[in-house]
Order: sequence, then structure tokens, then C-alpha cells
Amino acid sequence: MTATPSLPLIVITGPTASGKTRRAVELAREIDGEIISADSRQVYRGMDLGTGKDMEEYGDVPAHLIDICPAGYKYNLYEYLRDYRNAYDDIVARGKMPILCGGTGLYVESVLKGLTLPEVPEDRELRDSLAGKSLAELTEMLASMKSLHNVTDVDTCQRAIRAIEIQTYYQAHPEAATSATPHPVEGALVIGVDVDRETRRRRISLRLRDRLESGMVDEVRGLLDSGIPPEDLIYYGLEYKFLTMHLTGELTYDEMVTQLEIAIHQFAKRQMTWFRGMERRVPTAPIHWLASTLPSEEFNGKVMELMKEG
Repeated sequence: MTATPSLPLIVITGPTASGKTRRAVELAREIDGEIISADSRQVYRGMDLGTGKDMEEYGDVPAHLIDICPAGYKYNLYEYLRDYRNAYDDIVARGKMPILCGGTGLYVESVLKGLTLPEVPEDRELRDSLAGKSLAELTEMLASMKSLHNVTDVDTCQRAIRAIEIQTYYQAHPEAATSATPHPVEGALVIGVDVDRETRRRRISLRLRDRLESGMVDEVRGLLDSGIPPEDLIYYGLEYKFLTMHLTGELTYDEMVTQLEIAIHQFAKRQMTWFRGMERRVPTAPIHWLASTLPSEEFNGKVMELMKEG
């Protein structure tokens, strides 16, 4: 099956630990599809356990936009949309069905909106002027600016400064803001993997412990030993933030585990809030929620029915 004007794209999304990757892989095998990742951290090489790449799940199914940047790099939305379009065009040209899979709501929503962005250069003077401000001050400053595109995961000072940098650039270059006018994708089928709150929390806790036992601390230690500054790993948030804080002596191991587990639960809750808002912001692409507990054959069968309806 290949993309058609009536069905240009299938999206499999949902919160962390919902099992969306496995669902996307099973569907890809069923319909001769290829997966495009919509995960803002799986683009980085060497960041495997912390980002939950689980590459063994893909098997022989091609997956795009994974391991395309070195750890320490600050990949952005402009680059993602550029790389997504290249991957999408390549998949369609070879007669395959593109399946966008991931839980980074900003990426998924921007694709569905058909958003294009100009490249925003680094503003060293602005960054220097913001360097001493707290995250609360930066967040307040960002909230006061006219938002020309959505920002998410602004949970570190570096990310907040980058978001302010982008908004400042747009205000100084209104022609760039105009070029960011979205052109929504018509006919995309969006599937949400629905997992109840208690099951999600249980899966998050079990998965965190599995990854810690599999060597996630050593993974982060190796990244630090390779010369990546601690602040650059903290920038990525969640696992890399808290494990770096542990390895640099700011947190004990037990403090790290407790705080990280809480942060991941909070992140999953924010993801669900994003998806609910996305349904309002992108009315052309409603989310069809399917239970995570469905057997694979039934899950794929329901997706097939929705494909025919579209």
C-alpha cells in the first residue's frame, strides 16, 4: 500500500509507555509501510536506553529519523520538518506507506498542520543577555511574547532561551513568520494508543527500572566521558537531566530515581494534555483512540477499517 491523496499519511501516537512503536511496526508489516520517527530525542546517536529506542522492535521494518545527529547537538523543529519531508518523499517515491510514529506532540502537530519554518540563526548577544535569568523568569518572558508557533518541553533554561530566540527572530523578521503559515495535511489518519492512567504509571515505573538495570547510568557516564558538557545533556531533560545530575554529584542514586520517576509521570500527563489540545488545534486530523490492550490482529483490523472509511 502506498500513500494516496485520500490517505497521505498514517500517524501512530500516544503517551510514553503506551506501546505505540510496537503497534506501528506491526501495522507497517501489514500494509508494507515504513516508519518516520516523531521523537525529539531519538534523533541522537548514543542516546539509546534513555530515549527508549528499542531498535530490536523494528526488525526488518525501515525506520527513519533515528540516530541522525551526534549527542550534544541541539536539533530543532525547523530541521525536523525539513528531514521529515525528505523521508516522506523518499518513502512515497518507492511506493510505500509512510507511518509517523512518536510522542513528541510538537513534531506530530507541526507535520499535520503542514507547517514550514525558516531557519532561525543563533543570536549570541540575546543569549548572553538572558544567561543569568531563572527558568521562571524566562518562561514568563516567553509567555509575554506573541507566539507564532507552539513551543513545548521548555523545561530547562537553554530550551527557554532558544524559544525566546525564535520568537524574537520572528518579531524582527515578519516575512519569516508569514512563511510559517501552515497548510494542513488533508486526509491523514491519526491513531492514538490509549492506555489507562494506572497501567501507564505501572509501565513507566517498570520500564525505568529495566533501563537502569540494563545500563542507563553507564550510557550517560559514557556520554559525559566522551566530552559532552553536563549542561548539554541536562538540556535533553528527563533521563539525561536527572542521571547527569546524579553523576555530577547533585543527586544521590535514590534521589535521582525518585525524582526521575515523578518527572516521567508528569511528562506523560503533559503529553495527554497536548494531544487533547491538538485535536482542537488540528480539526482536520481527529485522533482515533484505540485501546493499548487490544490484540494485535484486532488493533490492525480497526486501523484497516478506518483507512477504508477515509
